Amino acid sequence: MTETQPDRTVASAPAAPADGSTGRSGAGPFRVGLLGAGYIAEHHAKALRALGNTRLAAVCDRSLVRARACAETFGIPGVYASLEAMLGNEKLDAVHVLLPPEAHCQATMAILKAGVAAFLEKPMCISPAECDQLIACAHDHGVRLGVGHNFLYAPVYEQLRRDMSAGVFGPVDHVTITWHKELGQVSAGPFDLWMLREPANVMLEVGPHPIGHLLDLVGKPDSMQVTASNAVDLPSGKAFFRRWQIHAYQGKTAVDVNLSFARGYAEHQIHARGTLCSATADFERDTYVVHRHRPYELDFDRYAMLHDDARALGAQARQTIGNYLLSKVRKSAQGNPYGYSITRAAEAFYASFGRSLDRRLSPELGREIVATCEQIGRMAAPRARPAEARRAAKSDGAAKVQPSVLLLGATGFIGQELVRQMVGKGRAIRILVRGAGKLFGDLIHPLVEVVEGDCANASDLDRSLRGIECVVHLARAHVKTWQEYQEHEIGMTRLVAESALRAGVRRFLYTGTIDSYYAGAGAGTIDEQTPLDPQIHRRNLYARAKAESEQILLDMHRNQGLPLVIFRPGIVIGRGSSPLHWGIGMWQHGAVCQVWGDGRNKLPLVLVEDVASALCAGMEVPNLEGEAFNLVGDPCLSADEYLDELERVAKLRLQRLHTPISHFYGVSMLKWMAKVLVRHPEHILPSYRDWESRTQKARFDCAKAKWVLGWRPASERTDLVERGIAVPSREWLA
Repeated sequence: MTETQPDRTVASAPAAPADGSTGRSGAGPFRVGLLGAGYIAEHHAKALRALGNTRLAAVCDRSLVRARACAETFGIPGVYASLEAMLGNEKLDAVHVLLPPEAHCQATMAILKAGVAAFLEKPMCISPAECDQLIACAHDHGVRLGVGHNFLYAPVYEQLRRDMSAGVFGPVDHVTITWHKELGQVSAGPFDLWMLREPANVMLEVGPHPIGHLLDLVGKPDSMQVTASNAVDLPSGKAFFRRWQIHAYQGKTAVDVNLSFARGYAEHQIHARGTLCSATADFERDTYVVHRHRPYELDFDRYAMLHDDARALGAQARQTIGNYLLSKVRKSAQGNPYGYSITRAAEAFYASFGRSLDRRLSPELGREIVATCEQIGRMAAPRARPAEARRAAKSDGAAKVQPSVLLLGATGFIGQELVRQMVGKGRAIRILVRGAGKLFGDLIHPLVEVVEGDCANASDLDRSLRGIECVVHLARAHVKTWQEYQEHEIGMTRLVAESALRAGVRRFLYTGTIDSYYAGAGAGTIDEQTPLDPQIHRRNLYARAKAESEQILLDMHRNQGLPLVIFRPGIVIGRGSSPLHWGIGMWQHGAVCQVWGDGRNKLPLVLVEDVASALCAGMEVPNLEGEAFNLVGDPCLSADEYLDELERVAKLRLQRLHTPISHFYGVSMLKWMAKVLVRHPEHILPSYRDWESRTQKARFDCAKAKWVLGWRPASERTDLVERGIAVPSREWLA
């Protein structure tokens, strides 16, 4: 039979007896701490919550905001900004180290020396020498040390592994490991991430996934050949190679490892060819299929194999979607395959207390993976950019002329364009950013003064406002829940305005959004006299938060004299953004566009250059305080026309689905009912009015901006297509 399905059974790891060599402090559930509250912490928290023998006791992150948010989401009682404080105050059995790779060694040493077990996210460390230090420290202090290469526990991989070990393939001739996934940080930053600091670092950051498979399946290679290609230059002055190819031999088995970090169709799979059969483990689609002959003549054999493949894929597809749906009503711990592999790795780690550690989690394998990845990086001999380019890319962070304008949100799409136009006019500007690693392009310039800090921190704001006359508030929070919007979007906006009042600025520019209007079929013509949606409380959280922020600022203008000017941009397109714009439709996987409605009405598009030029005028034109301006270009393109032009200039064929608003609304209602059933805290009743507004059937009258500001947005279709679609398409496809 061709089809072999992976074993997806989850069993809670039994509570192992205490063992002096494991760091276990006593009986009962393992008390676990999380060190790091970034995105990966969510997966580890869910994994630990799914196990029957662990209890999340504490979370530590140098950002208390992140730590508190994680603690609130997962009901974690202890919240810390210091590892030393967490280790000193909590009686922990283990800590999951979820930090950037360069911080692994020092933090894990402190954990092990405290007599606490450590479970590290890959890579173990950034050098074999650091790995050796941790192995020795764990041995000296008699505590458990594990490394979580979670894809080694994916069910599809475990089935492949079992079949190879059991001789199902016979002698294995060739293994191909494919990792083709876009690395968004290469184009969007931040560029000071450790994996982008040197060309070889990405092999230590991402390489442990495929190299872990190589070492686990066939062992350490006898020989290797490495090629790194498809280079791009980063703003830091370093080269980044988007394609890596490793050809290795172990005995008579050849192994090809192919990695691509360029934009494209996502692929992550292992294909093994043996004497008796071949098989493919597909991590992206969560399938495992064995291809073997049947006792028939050639054509009938071919039919039987294809039939078996189809049956296997169909059965596994049903199982995968079933597990996902059951996880949403909390009837299954499996859910997302990636998260489930982390759960299985954590389960194996805690099951090992009091017994030998699974080699896939062992620090010895972790060290071997790091050593192999380091060797691959050396063999590729990646080049750096010329020294003069690196020097040109640097900035000392201080403008040569005293800036009078403070920009918040400079690293965003509109913010970058505003900096370009200010610098082009020879005007100095100050920007407040959380880290200089987010800076790239025109943000690195002698006329741009960089202040590192947080918009949500009053002292950082006060420091950045010294000598400033005009504030441009473009910053927005990337959050999900209404509570987070209230704290990080609305609350931040209030804080910024209060700081601006204390500093005595002469102008405060705020960007709202036309999304705060009702713009469905019954909207008619919208101008600045049109009130924001009177049912804004039923709209999406972003539109609602922007509207509430506007109201707070208008109250501060009337009651405290805040010199406020509001701008509401339309669907902003142009350089620096993806041409796959969500103002056109709902995009899936970078290839499928579900158009909002029939796609025939003209859309309120506006070029990013035109938005920035309006903001520049808003800094200078007198007597604007208390005014609001809608920024929409002259209507030129419908959604269908936009997609036609995108396909033409980018030379591609998209999947285009004209989707009735009733469909979007119906799906959101089903999700809402599911959330109500499982008592999800964020079960907001969907609004048909909100979905309908996405069709943007209203007409926007922007005569006020043209008259008062002297604003002249692009009015020719050819101009809009070239600058709004062709330019970002060339950037996107680069």
